[in-house]
Amino acid sequence: MRKDLIDAITAASNSPGTSLAQAALAIARIEYPLLDPDAYIARLDGMGEAARVWIARHVEETGDVSPLATVKSFNRYLFGDQHFAGNRDRYDDPRNSCLNEVLDRRSGIPITLSVVYMEVGRRAGMDIDGVNFPGHFLVRVRDTAGRRARGLIVDPFHSGALLSEQDCRTLLEKHVGTEVAFSRSLMAPATRTQIIVRMLLNLKRVYMQMRSFPQARDVTELLLAVTPSALSELRDRGLLAYHLNDISAALRDLQTYLKLASMGEATEDTREEHQQIWEHVKTLRRRVAGLN
Repeated sequence: MRKDLIDAITAASNSPGTSLAQAALAIARIEYPLLDPDAYIARLDGMGEAARVWIARHVEETGDVSPLATVKSFNRYLFGDQHFAGNRDRYDDPRNSCLNEVLDRRSGIPITLSVVYMEVGRRAGMDIDGVNFPGHFLVRVRDTAGRRARGLIVDPFHSGALLSEQDCRTLLEKHVGTEVAFSRSLMAPATRTQIIVRMLLNLKRVYMQMRSFPQARDVTELLLAVTPSALSELRDRGLLAYHLNDISAALRDLQTYLKLASMGEATEDTREEHQQIWEHVKTLRRRVAGLN
C-alpha cells in the first residue's frame, strides 16, 4: 500500500469542513493510481456554479425559495440536464465506487451518487447532510431554519425521489427485511468519517466478491487509516495477507487481533472465529519455522 494514498485519505478525513470529494477521489486512486483529483474538483466546482444558476433562475421566475422548490430545481439540473442515474444493470462494478468514474459516466450506486449530490448541491448553496440509512444511502436537504431533525429526504439513486417516512420504512424492509426495526435515529445526519467508511466497505465487498485480494487489502489499509481501532479490519487485513502468502504481515496482524479481541467478552460465534484464526496462526508459525 502506497503511503501517499494513506496520507491523502487521512488528510481528507481530518481537514476542516464537510467536503467529501478529496476523500472519495483518494479512494478512487486504488483503481486509478494516476488519477488527478484537481481536474475532478474543478468539474464539481463548475457543476455547482451551473446548479446555482438553475436554482436562481427558478427563484426569479417563480419567487419560490422553499426547500422543496430548490430540490426540484436542483434535481432537474443534476438528473435532467446532466443525466446522472443509478447503475442498476452493473451495480457491483467497482467503478461505481470511484468518484471520477461516476462523474465521467454519470452513473453510480446510492452512496457515490449521494456524494455527487452533496458536493454539487453544497457548492450551489444548498444545506445537505448524508443519511447513513441501512442498505441504501440517502441525503437530507435541511429546511431554511437549518434544523437537522427536519428537511426533505432525497434518494439520489432514483433521480432525486423525495421520500416520506413511510417510503423509508418500505425501503428498509426491502433491503434488510425485519432484521432492523425502523426508528428515526436511522435518519440521523452521517458524519464524514461514517460516509468514507461506508464507501470503503462497499468497495471492499465488491473486491472480495471478485476475489481481487490485493485491492481488497488496499481498501482495508485505508479503513484502518480512517478508523485505527476497527478490530474487524485488522483481522481482515491479516486474513487477506494470509491469502496473498504475505506470511510476516499475516502473522503480525492475526496475532495482534487475537490478543486485542481476547480482552472483550466472547460469544460462542466469536470463540469459534478465534479458534479458526488461531489455526491460521499455527500454520503461519510452522511456515516461518520451515524457512529458518
